[in-house]
Amino acid sequence: MPPSFDASEFRDLLKSFLAEDLGAGDITTEMTVSAAQRARGEIIAKAPLVLAGIELFVEVFRLLDKTTLTEIICHDGEELTPGNVPARVYASARALLSGERVALNLLQRLSGVATQTRRYVRAIEGTGASILDTRKTTPGLRALEKYAVLVGGGKSHRRDLGEAVLIKENHIRLAGGVSAALAAAEAARGRAAWIEIEVTNLDELREALAHAPDVILLDNMSPALVRQAADQVHARNAQRKILTEASGGITLANVREFAEAGVDWISVGALTHSAPAVDLSFEIEPE
Repeated sequence: MPPSFDASEFRDLLKSFLAEDLGAGDITTEMTVSAAQRARGEIIAKAPLVLAGIELFVEVFRLLDKTTLTEIICHDGEELTPGNVPARVYASARALLSGERVALNLLQRLSGVATQTRRYVRAIEGTGASILDTRKTTPGLRALEKYAVLVGGGKSHRRDLGEAVLIKENHIRLAGGVSAALAAAEAARGRAAWIEIEVTNLDELREALAHAPDVILLDNMSPALVRQAADQVHARNAQRKILTEASGGITLANVREFAEAGVDWISVGALTHSAPAVDLSFEIEPE
């Protein structure tokens, strides 16, 4: 089941997108289409995809025309095949024409993220590992792209910098080392959802284990090295449960190797920063 979603919470964001696209007004539509003309718009899938953002799509047209009526046939999380029609929108022809690009861009983008995520989730089925997103999101679209990851079956990592401690290589360098960084981060207990540190080799791992953080991120390691590292962490887990996360250099071709190496989380920036938009069209006809 996809997570709950209320498109009305994003009205201000959608309004800013429309303002960017409309500029001083849709001259072409105003000159060629009567204000009295009503029309029907139909979304058509042109390729296999996982749908995400359908409520946002129709909300764009509601903002432009309060009399908009919608027929939502497919819901977020459903897999579509070419020719499927997930929704129809009935509104002013001018509203459909002026809102088309913003609505379709969002739907294609979010469905692309959900589709990409579903591929990764399917690739590691049965391993016990989870696919997570990262903060490598489009500025202004983080909440929506992370929602699309959830729709695709993935899980969310940090929403923002204030949610949890994640000590990365630059923090370690500036703090004076793994031990110094973790010792300082202990002051965040109770404020942060968890404390996590990135390590790049087994020496750093052993140093991190001495401080028992909540999560250890195994960064840019080979699957074989990840297995060694995960085994060392699991050996310590009788004392305190420490989760392991693999990240860096992970693709659809090798993600199962990392999952089978025994990690709990696999974070993949490509879910959001490199997901291709899906192929959808929006055909408008007089009503």
